[in-house]
Amino acid sequence: MSVEALGIFRDMLCSEVEPDEYCVATVLTACAHSGALRQGVWIHEYIKKKGRFCEDVFVGTALVDMYAKCGCIGKAVEVFEGMWKRNEFSWAAMIGGYAVHGYAREAFQCLERMRVEDGLRPDVVVLLTVLTACIHVGLGNEGLFLLNNMKDLYGIVPKHEHYSCTVDLLCRAGRLDEAPELIQKMPMKPLISVWGSILCACKIEGNIELAELVVEKLLQLEHDNGAEEDGAYVQLSNIYLNTKRLEDARRVRKVMDDRGIKKTPGCSVVEVNGEANEFIAEDVVHPLHCEMNSILDLISMHINDQPCEDIKCPSLAWA
Repeated sequence: MSVEALGIFRDMLCSEVEPDEYCVATVLTACAHSGALRQGVWIHEYIKKKGRFCEDVFVGTALVDMYAKCGCIGKAVEVFEGMWKRNEFSWAAMIGGYAVHGYAREAFQCLERMRVEDGLRPDVVVLLTVLTACIHVGLGNEGLFLLNNMKDLYGIVPKHEHYSCTVDLLCRAGRLDEAPELIQKMPMKPLISVWGSILCACKIEGNIELAELVVEKLLQLEHDNGAEEDGAYVQLSNIYLNTKRLEDARRVRKVMDDRGIKKTPGCSVVEVNGEANEFIAEDVVHPLHCEMNSILDLISMHINDQPCEDIKCPSLAWA
């Protein structure tokens, strides 16, 4: 998308048609979504050369967003701090940038700064972004504080997404015993995603008792929603296997077989040269199955420091 947008932008300049601030902001947004840093820097140089876009809040916000999403958080901060005027979208872009790069404390500081410096309050999305940043660096106390004081500080009642994010935060921080307690305090009915976070943590921690309780909750929710029940059973079976409780694992698999429940295979899609390639777990019918296995064998040999000079690397049609 950024290539086409930049091409149109350049055509405008060649035709001596001056783009307005909305056009400039739009093409910067396209660069941000595509990770096209070089094109974004080129447009930034154009902006500085023209001068008339430098004070526009939407262009400045688009620049902050572009640099942050393209991995240049320092440059994003530089543009943000140099903006003449900032609105709630500008602060959201900067907070989102900090969150993506794992700077949770800086994101927290922005919440206070936007109130003190510009008299603005964050919305539900910005607060969710800060909670997500807390997950990346394990700031359990800070995340809980934000959730518990969201209404008093910012006038926003926490939604299911905020609770779900905080439960995930507690699980990743190793505070598995606090996660169910928080779920019990939720003013709304917890969805599958909340219990799923705890179940994943149970697998890591090897907490079988809690895992069995969570699976009961998940099966009830999946039954009420008419969803497939394979995920909960598979997770519980894997937890049993990891803790060497083989008989329990076989029992769960037998329940799945008796009920006709089959595990949904994992699937991923990669776009190469404009063509989407779908890969399914244990797939043996992909047209390049043999070639891909040969590549994996080569990689495995390199990892294990085994010689592979005599193996010929096949050429892939989509590479």
